[in-house]
Amino acid sequence: MSLRRLLQGIGVLAVAGLAISTYLTYVYTTDSVAICFGGGGCDTVQHSPYAWIMGIPIPTLGAAAYLLVLGLAAVALRGREPAEWTVLALFGTSLVGLLFSAYLTYLELFVIHAICTWCVVSAVIQVLLFGMAVVLWRRHQQSV
Repeated sequence: MSLRRLLQGIGVLAVAGLAISTYLTYVYTTDSVAICFGGGGCDTVQHSPYAWIMGIPIPTLGAAAYLLVLGLAAVALRGREPAEWTVLALFGTSLVGLLFSAYLTYLELFVIHAICTWCVVSAVIQVLLFGMAVVLWRRHQQSV
């Protein structure tokens, strides 16, 4: 897979994650009930004490992170070859997203005892983003 295709894939995943995070931000800030496939865990997670950090809903932080990844991928796609700083920024951002997502999944499983389907989909997107960022970084190193 070419560097351009990897960056395009990262962009598509970022858009999907942004859509989920934006929807959940709307749900959190309007005190709506999320459409939850496979059970009622979304409502339990939404109303847990771990759903907000310093007054900011977790999905809003996710939306900001996905927007950052999308912006970095767009900047990297502008040139013939992505700049090294964009590749490293995508790697770092996706690593932080993966670790934070793993922490949130831990909270769901072992502290809150509820699973939010949207959160699981977002976690899968984070895993895929990180995997693609690793491949991007390795391929970029080989092309330099």
